[in-house]
Amino acid sequence: MKKDVYSIIKRPLFSEKNSRLKAKYNKYVFEVDRNANKIEIKNALEEIFGIKVLKVNTINVLGKVRRRGRTSGKRPDWKKAIVTLREGDKIPILE
Repeated sequence: MKKDVYSIIKRPLFSEKNSRLKAKYNKYVFEVDRNANKIEIKNALEEIFGIKVLKVNTINVLGKVRRRGRTSGKRPDWKKAIVTLREGDKIPILE
């Protein structure tokens, strides 16, 4: 069963470190579905943005444990993908 490309890519992530990666190495960072693999992430990005993806690195980020008084909870775990694009390719909507 083929997954919907818009359910694989959740949102782009913006931070100072991510903007340096974008400027220096042409890498973009996204929050992706926890069950998606690198091939599915690559195909989804190429279909959505019409770009050529060279490499995908994924990181499973563990949610932090937070306390409020006596009760403690946990933020959800999530997956981050760092995507390297071909030289000259850009995602114009994220610029």
